[in-house]
Amino acid sequence: MTDVHSTAPLARKRPPIPLSVKLALGFVALFVMFALFGHLLTPHGFRETSLFHRLEPPGSEGYWLGTDARGRDLFARLVTGAQITLVVAIVGTVIGAVLGSLLGIMAGAQRGKTEAVIVAAIDVQASLPIIIVALFMLAMFDNSFTLFLLLVGLNGWEVYARLMRGATLQAKESGYVTAVRALGATPARIYLRHVLPNILNIALVQFTVNLPLTILLETALSFLGLGVQPPLTSLGQIMSEGRDRLMTAWWLTLLPGAIIFCLALSVSMIGDWLRDRLDPTLRSER
Repeated sequence: MTDVHSTAPLARKRPPIPLSVKLALGFVALFVMFALFGHLLTPHGFRETSLFHRLEPPGSEGYWLGTDARGRDLFARLVTGAQITLVVAIVGTVIGAVLGSLLGIMAGAQRGKTEAVIVAAIDVQASLPIIIVALFMLAMFDNSFTLFLLLVGLNGWEVYARLMRGATLQAKESGYVTAVRALGATPARIYLRHVLPNILNIALVQFTVNLPLTILLETALSFLGLGVQPPLTSLGQIMSEGRDRLMTAWWLTLLPGAIIFCLALSVSMIGDWLRDRLDPTLRSER
């Protein structure tokens, strides 16, 4: 008698999420909750000053994480800084992802002069360090928050364009696209319904790779005084304000620096894990 269970195909179980990735996901979730609801945990505003409470150390009465040289509550400023850093990181990365992905798909779909112009723009962008371009633009023009967001958004768009161009060229020659084209489908339907869904995971993985780079770029520019400007604040700006007091008020630089480090590291670990899960070549090797 044939055993039914012996002939049934074994369901392939997904590998468990590593502990390091779980910790990274937990920290990112905690950071988002801190940015959204942290202001409920302090009675002070991020611009509220008190000359009687200047440079209070962490653990002081009424100030959990201490105060800065103007007597402003560091906890409240970290909450606002986390909000601004989160907005800049997400919006800036989305701008680069959308711009680069669209140009990459256009280059792969149109070929000819359109592809040549886009590839030339990719090469120019890759040869210009984005931080140098951002320093020049922010120094020459009015340093508005909108301009800063656009400049941060240009970070890494050429990587998206190259990846999506290669993926589009490969997908448009695949068997299923050839069959759909032979059935008379329009180019718009082919790319929107068949090509884009099959290459979208590439942009998603690259998004998680670019996100920590965007965070570090915002931090560097704000630390140099060319990023987020008062009355707004960011984690990089808070670090910059405390750099002259490393020995006497270490919490002004160490605490925002630790948050930035853990956030960038956590997002990078999540990105590596997503790449391993979504890359079909790596999946087949498991």
